[in-house]
Amino acid sequence: MATRIPPLNALRAFEASARQLSFTRAAEELFVTQAAISHQIKSLEEHLGLKLFMRKNRALLLTEEGQAYYQDIKDVFTSLQDATERLLVRGAKGAITVSLQPSFAIQWLVPRLNTFNLLNTDIDVRIKAVDQPDGLLTEDVDVAIYYGRGRWPGVHADKLHTEYLIPVCSPLLLDGPKPLSTIQDLTNHTLLHDTSRRDWKRWFKEAGIRGTNVNHGPIFSHSAMVVQGAVHGQGIALAQRILAQPELDAGRLVIPVEHSLISKNAFYLVCREHQLELGKIAAFRDWVLETVAEEEELDEEF
Repeated sequence: MATRIPPLNALRAFEASARQLSFTRAAEELFVTQAAISHQIKSLEEHLGLKLFMRKNRALLLTEEGQAYYQDIKDVFTSLQDATERLLVRGAKGAITVSLQPSFAIQWLVPRLNTFNLLNTDIDVRIKAVDQPDGLLTEDVDVAIYYGRGRWPGVHADKLHTEYLIPVCSPLLLDGPKPLSTIQDLTNHTLLHDTSRRDWKRWFKEAGIRGTNVNHGPIFSHSAMVVQGAVHGQGIALAQRILAQPELDAGRLVIPVEHSLISKNAFYLVCREHQLELGKIAAFRDWVLETVAEEEELDEEF
């Protein structure tokens, strides 16, 4: 009858303890308690019917059987580690498919993507600009950028920005026939809406302006559209700051009044939990998070 292979966790505990000659250091290496290591070693010894360790003058030593077993299995763990590293190297190359809303792709990701391409010549980024799907990532997507509360089952989500909603308009409106210098002046202009009228209602409420009728003005299905509507002088948009920033920097948009609304939602970088450290996914995730951190640091300086 074939002998059943011991549980992998017990073997890992034995290999680390034998290499370190310390249950404490083995526990630290494997991120478990010393008691858990002792339990795994005891379980392994009972499984094998052999004593693997002994204590002498407070030192942890291998028995003769333990030393022989360690010499036999240590190469197995080395081979596993080498195989994993080779896999991760292969995983750092090839194509990566990124799914995200068209607005975020156009206004944020695509203008910055050349930097990633220069740093990662072995990775080809494929952009899949779609409306945000419900549920889990589809099989053809490696990474996604979602907009929401950050609660999606079965995935790891990194928050990119705290999102602010700000009023923006063409600078031409500032010099138009209707004054535009106070919050109250906004009621004399066409309001542009991103998906629904709820954000403008909340914006006016938090600004302390009561009785404002926001049930007018066009509604756009994509955030980039509402930004472009404002650029072309069609009215005043309540836009996500991160998406409006390129047009503000270029002078095609201005902020007529200084009152912003912290959005209940934000953009999140999303990937599968078990692929978090996979080469190409880790490279893209690290680059996005570093880019966001650098830009936020620059914003704080100014």
